[in-house]
Amino acid sequence: MRRIIEIVPARPGWYARWRLAAGTTRCYPVSLWALVEESDGTGREVVGVDCVGQWPGAEDNEAGVEFVRYLFHTPDAGHPEDAEPPTPATGLRRQPTTAA
Repeated sequence: MRRIIEIVPARPGWYARWRLAAGTTRCYPVSLWALVEESDGTGREVVGVDCVGQWPGAEDNEAGVEFVRYLFHTPDAGHPEDAEPPTPATGLRRQPTTAA
């Protein structure tokens, strides 16, 4: 079990890239950076928590999804090509749509 030592908001432009399947990735904006420590105090690590609540090492990440890396795009450079478009109301990823 790890514990959070400190949390700071992430500046715009940081993304977490995840591998969904072979050759398929998806980026989500990083919402905050957290300094986490092992429960015995032996190791500390900074992790980025993305806008859908995933972070490397979390037990409740989406099944089969693997963290690749963090990347930075200046806000004026736009979003990475594999960025998930946010929904207007929540800023989180869109829910899949079904045909009626």
